[in-house]
Amino acid sequence: MDHVLSLLNDDLRRVELQFREDLASKVPLIRKVGEYVLASGGKRIRPMLVLLSARLSGYQGNAHIGLASVVEFIHTATLLHDDVVDSAVLRRGQESANAVWGNEASVLVGDFLFAKSFSIMVRGGSLAVLQALSDATTMMAEGEVLQLVSTCDLDLAEERYIEVVQNKTAVLLAAACRCGAILGGVPAEREEALAAYGMDLGIAFQFMDDALDYVADQAEFGKARGHDLLEGKVTLPLIHALRCCTADERRRVEDVVAGDDLPQDDLDAIIALIERYDGIAYTRQRARELVERAKQHLAVFPAGEIRDALCELADYVVLRCK
Repeated sequence: MDHVLSLLNDDLRRVELQFREDLASKVPLIRKVGEYVLASGGKRIRPMLVLLSARLSGYQGNAHIGLASVVEFIHTATLLHDDVVDSAVLRRGQESANAVWGNEASVLVGDFLFAKSFSIMVRGGSLAVLQALSDATTMMAEGEVLQLVSTCDLDLAEERYIEVVQNKTAVLLAAACRCGAILGGVPAEREEALAAYGMDLGIAFQFMDDALDYVADQAEFGKARGHDLLEGKVTLPLIHALRCCTADERRRVEDVVAGDDLPQDDLDAIIALIERYDGIAYTRQRARELVERAKQHLAVFPAGEIRDALCELADYVVLRCK
């Protein structure tokens, strides 16, 4: 990952400056909330995908900087809305924006970021980019609703869960890669290959988040252990454990999920069940498989430093949790 950051250092610095320029508003609270969330320690995976995909596609201009900023704006808007929906109090180890300024401000600033993103894209003049990102945001909204209706659903199948992840998380990574390809004007085969790389990478990224939720403490991961379960989110480690466990064990899980809170004893019991049936190991293995498939999509491009950097970025997804 250090090599990727070194390779993109100048471009990422320009993207950070673009964030601040794009946050311009006559309403001071918009800049205050926007800068707070944008500065909260994200890895900038999505902007990096735009920058690397554009380079891999042979793009030589400057539009990739603004587009990388737009993609991160869209992501930040979804974080603001997600934290309100989830009643979150932490985001990446610090107080969430809704905990600091309230739900109303978080929702409205999220709306501003969405609107500003599309305003910038229209000024950019690329209908193909606008189509890619508008399709992605539509699917992300569908993914949020899919996740909502799947809350506390212990019958959620892995295939259905992957559909949620594709829509809610992975589609924006795929769109980031597609936009880089569009800027470079590559043939359709290469554009689709980059989009497929982003989609598989995005699913793997979410799977590793699923694993981290059960194994990483708050100081390391920025949210309380077992937070997903407390919100009624049935993720891949638990899906796998429920597929393998006994009827009595399943009833215990049902009792825990039906509760209004998550006492430490109940969380420990669920974690023990997941460990008994290798739910974390299974989730990590599925993530590794997806990362390997993601890297295979890049074979349509010539070997070189940028392709290697995209492979390194993919490997980071599964290496960040050991």
